[in-house]
Amino acid sequence: MSESQKLATFAGGCFWCMVGPFQAEDGVLQVKSGYTGGHTENPTYEEVCTNQTGHVEAIQLTYQPNDVSYQRLLKIFWQNIDPTDGGGQFNDRGESYETAIFYHDEEQKQLAEESRQELEKNGPFNAPIVTPVRPAATFYDAEAYHQDYHLKNPFHYQLYNKGSGRESFIKTYWGDD
Repeated sequence: MSESQKLATFAGGCFWCMVGPFQAEDGVLQVKSGYTGGHTENPTYEEVCTNQTGHVEAIQLTYQPNDVSYQRLLKIFWQNIDPTDGGGQFNDRGESYETAIFYHDEEQKQLAEESRQELEKNGPFNAPIVTPVRPAATFYDAEAYHQDYHLKNPFHYQLYNKGSGRESFIKTYWGDD
């Protein structure tokens, strides 16, 4: 990673559903699916799904701040999750599917906290925002078959995205943005 690039890490439930919205954004160079925030080293998908590792499914972006702001990335994140659900996301339940923003520096921490407060104050939700802002931890890449899942298995991904309730939730709260 060059000096003109930065990392951003977000947990938004199923990582399959979080990759595409960020890959579509100019200035995002790479999006990896993985696990972070827990206590188990080099966890596998099967281990994370037991909810015994402390890890959540997450994505880590490499981006160019000159081309896309961290504030823009935060907006994409908020508009692709249910920030009022502390027990997982949509049909995916348990700690491995909880949401979080993992900051990599003090500026990201401040911007994430400000965006969370703004969403709490002026967002479309009638319930409290429960998504935490946490310091970044070691990020472990998910297995190869999870990377770019929406591109490798588009039919199954579309069924999952729609069937989980995520697609209709996003349209209800954010429209077709």
